[in-house]
Amino acid sequence: MATYVLLPGAGTDTWYWHPLEAELRARGHDVVAVDLPCEDNAAGLAEYADAAVGAVGGRTDLILVAHSFGGFTAPLVCDRLPVGLLVLLQAQIPAPGESPGAWWGNTGHEEARREQDERDGRDPDDVVALFHHDTPPELAAGAQEHARAQSATPFVKPWPLAAWPAVPTRFLLARDDRFLPAAYLRRIVRERLGITPDEMPGDHCPMLGHPRELADRLEAYRTELSL
Repeated sequence: MATYVLLPGAGTDTWYWHPLEAELRARGHDVVAVDLPCEDNAAGLAEYADAAVGAVGGRTDLILVAHSFGGFTAPLVCDRLPVGLLVLLQAQIPAPGESPGAWWGNTGHEEARREQDERDGRDPDDVVALFHHDTPPELAAGAQEHARAQSATPFVKPWPLAAWPAVPTRFLLARDDRFLPAAYLRRIVRERLGITPDEMPGDHCPMLGHPRELADRLEAYRTELSL
């Protein structure tokens, strides 16, 4: 039995993980969906890592799954806990010394989003069409109900690690995401991690739209590494 630790993105809560959590528990695993202090203006990345470490407690056989902005916190957790595998799910990949706030400009996100919006012909104010177009409607509605305020505090200070942690790392890309478009993410993964991402269907939140396939992918990684 493994312990899957699920680290959320910005402005979200543990609800977003519940379909995947059910799939993983049905396969006999322990699951820790981490609740980060995203609304707390006193909390930065260090406090986010503290929250994750505290939620894990004394559990072992850890597989850490980090979504979106969780990519900034996940390596800090790996630096403190014996994580056997880190899976980045549509996640931001920081560079040493780079603040989360600077990440967008450094990676060319604005241009990538503009090009994607033009291809989609999408209303830029339609949040559901941006984040949840491949999510079942009832879950897309639930995602809006569970959205939380996100403090700007963790976006200010530089990412503190000097290098990526020495932990087996996989990147799982949802190829239909409009917020972090596929071609854009493929480039960042190659440049910053030196690996080719694996790909699956899904919008920005494949844990809602494709929880079974996502669980299958995670289990395949676990089996590959004999965790």
